[in-house]
Amino acid sequence: MKEQTQAEITKKGNPRKPQGDAGRLMLCRMNQSHAPMTDWALGFADFRQDDTVLDIGCGGGAALRRLSEKMAHGVLYGVDYSDVSVALAKENNAEDIKSGKMHILEASVESLPFADAAFDKIITVESFYFWPSPAENLREVLRVLKPNGVFLLIAEIYRKNGLSKETLQTVEQYQLCNPTTDEFETMFRNAGFAEVRIHKKDGTDWICVQGVK
Repeated sequence: MKEQTQAEITKKGNPRKPQGDAGRLMLCRMNQSHAPMTDWALGFADFRQDDTVLDIGCGGGAALRRLSEKMAHGVLYGVDYSDVSVALAKENNAEDIKSGKMHILEASVESLPFADAAFDKIITVESFYFWPSPAENLREVLRVLKPNGVFLLIAEIYRKNGLSKETLQTVEQYQLCNPTTDEFETMFRNAGFAEVRIHKKDGTDWICVQGVK
């Protein structure tokens, strides 16, 4: 049997909503490939030992595992609207789920199954590209964030001059929402965030948009 290329796995796996065996393979790869960027971006929030934290679009659960290592006594939640993602994230965090430290649910950013002001910190890693209604979805994030809480939007790319031809083709192929830094700031302000900071890493296309309620 011919070995599938990464591009073929990604296409079959559907990065918008991971599905099937190819989706699982794609998520396992992403757990590894997104690690350096995630570590960089998580440094922009002061995760306290007893925080309650949500990861929106938690994928294969690697970011949740990193957060768990930072927080001895916190409570972690992950949501994803792909059942394949939820299953893999649960596998990768089975111990924390068993102990009650972590909860992973199948749900969408369109309607988060949580009370108002439930979380000290919220993150999303490489999922914003696919949010169905970014302006409305950011307001939903704000709803479940506590006063003075922090939201980190983490992405490998943002719209700017100099993106590679391959990146631009990916943006077009998967119809990614890929704002400029100014557009990100405007969206966050319009959603109701009181403070917005844009972080970029030299030598990469990485961005971390930090919103404070």
